[in-house]
Amino acid sequence: MARMGPVHSPEYQGMLALLRQARLDAGLTQVEVAKRLELRQAFVSKVERGERRLDPVELARFAALYGKPIAWFLNTKK
Repeated sequence: MARMGPVHSPEYQGMLALLRQARLDAGLTQVEVAKRLELRQAFVSKVERGERRLDPVELARFAALYGKPIAWFLNTKK
């Protein structure tokens, strides 16, 4: 049986788009984010692509690094 990719709601997909946009707005590469958060670059990439779900604690760490309130990432109707 072929493995299907992750399926996420439109709201979650919107959050991922905002997560990537916040990184770009902060002028950071995935490698820089990984170093600052003591993660692997592959983790950051998988999160941004939706291959790995973010839990609220992880979202808070990304938000703090990017200088955005958590609520900013949840406003997917932009």
